[in-house]
Amino acid sequence: MDIPRFDATAAGGEVAEAMLEHGAAIIERLVSDDVCDRLRTELAPWIDKTPAGGDEFSGKSTRRTGALLARSVASRELIANPLVLDTVDKVLWPSKTTFQLHLTQAITIGPGSPAQQLHRDQWCFDFFEFPDDVQVEAGTMWALDPFTEQNGATRVALGSHRETVTLKNSDSFATLPADMPAGSIVLYTGRTVHGGGANRSDADRIGINIDYAVGWLRQEENQYLSVPLDVARELPEHIQRLMGYRQGAYALGYIDDSRDPIDVLRADGDSAAQGPQSFSVERE
Repeated sequence: MDIPRFDATAAGGEVAEAMLEHGAAIIERLVSDDVCDRLRTELAPWIDKTPAGGDEFSGKSTRRTGALLARSVASRELIANPLVLDTVDKVLWPSKTTFQLHLTQAITIGPGSPAQQLHRDQWCFDFFEFPDDVQVEAGTMWALDPFTEQNGATRVALGSHRETVTLKNSDSFATLPADMPAGSIVLYTGRTVHGGGANRSDADRIGINIDYAVGWLRQEENQYLSVPLDVARELPEHIQRLMGYRQGAYALGYIDDSRDPIDVLRADGDSAAQGPQSFSVERE
């Protein structure tokens, strides 16, 4: 079978059901060409400065450009897309927990790049074996360029989220390429085996990787330091909370005298208590 496909009118529950049943789903043309063009323009100087990966897994001809909220206004339309957030909310379990932005990166696979080793994203949690029915992470890859098997479309192994997977056997799973037009997104659970495809074309393939995780786990990308405080203060509150400026569960992640972390971003907050203000991220 092919990867289940939906259009932008789909309901989050439908997409979530397909993800939980098959491990992955595609929503075609969820954002416009204009959004893709703005992302490309805003990220181009940062991608140009990004070094290639230092090992085979990262991709020695692949560049991974992070901190998207700090570097691209248009990225907000992907990160906080209502249909994506609704889908993620219905996939992650326990369903009553909060969830947060786990990582953001533009992945540019260069011509001649081999296929990436297949893997599970939730292995980032030190390879901890969560119970089979606990979904702690949801991954997504947006196609900034049209994704094809020829240019390195993300490959997913349907049904692999129900299998026993190790580093030794991950590459044995049969995969399907997430062929899709620009502005589309493939979503997969943290348990689903997947990886970047081989780029056999003569051009870069750019995808926008945005992952989400339950609020009681550590983020893969440290959003508090990736996004300077002055930038974070300008973001809409729902994105600030998605970044992690909220408690991940009861009594988890509060600041000083049990205050809500969102107070760090409020102008009337107690500056003496706002520890994160002592940190900065250099920007050009």
